[in-house]
Amino acid sequence: MGEKGADVADSGRNLRQGYALLSPTLGVVGLALAAPMALLLLTSLKTQTGTGFEAGWTLAQYGEVLGRDSYRILFARSLAIAGLVTLLTVALAYPMAYFVAFHARRKFLWLIVLTIPFWTSYLLRVFAWKIILGYGGVINSGLLGLGLIGEPLSFLLYNPFSVVVTLAHAWAAFAILPIYVSLEKIDRSLLEAASDLGDGALRRFARITLPLSMPGVIGAAILIFVPTTGDFVTPELVGGPAGAMIANIIEVQFSQVGNWPLGAALALVSMVMVAVIAGLFVAAARAAAKAIR
Repeated sequence: MGEKGADVADSGRNLRQGYALLSPTLGVVGLALAAPMALLLLTSLKTQTGTGFEAGWTLAQYGEVLGRDSYRILFARSLAIAGLVTLLTVALAYPMAYFVAFHARRKFLWLIVLTIPFWTSYLLRVFAWKIILGYGGVINSGLLGLGLIGEPLSFLLYNPFSVVVTLAHAWAAFAILPIYVSLEKIDRSLLEAASDLGDGALRRFARITLPLSMPGVIGAAILIFVPTTGDFVTPELVGGPAGAMIANIIEVQFSQVGNWPLGAALALVSMVMVAVIAGLFVAAARAAAKAIR
């Protein structure tokens, strides 16, 4: 009993020390995340009149968010654009990560080269794509100079296409790195054994490389999908009305219309939707990890 009592006391002491060490981090999280979220929730349950709020609580804002077709279309468009960006970015990043992991000699140098474009400001990169895709931009000027088109292409800018292209480039590095780490951890002896058993390159990739790298792929998908769903700058600069996403409407509600409760409700519904989809990604990552074991 004495030894058990001492163990319990030591465990309690270690627990208190752990909480003491975590207290600064928990305090920052509480002030920077939990408090704004609570304030956002309280705001969404109010009704605004002029610059003030009426007394009492209501779910009317959520009824408007979920009941209006225009908001449902915006949610669907935002999720569709984020999904396309995720698929495109992962599809482009995987071959790059595969080359660096399996064929590059100076891997660290290659990783630096791949991330050099992302050392510049995100805003500058968005403006660069606006110049490239513009009516008188690089692509249209080049095609006109080659005589391949008679007039500039108008579909390159101010639509979902331009938003997807710009976001895919902006988040490419965040997809390459986790996929590379996942590929780098693969035991090369497994590939050698598969080769000795007669598997070709394509069969080795389908049976060993791709399944073992799925945690990195899913991690990359999460890193891309979550922030791109709520992206505001890119749709604002290159999307136009046809490429607007839910974050743009939330900004309008707060800064222009002045309907804070509705903006808060839109933000919270968007966060819940993204959290559900991110949870599915996490579940898929866990399933992939269990399958590997």
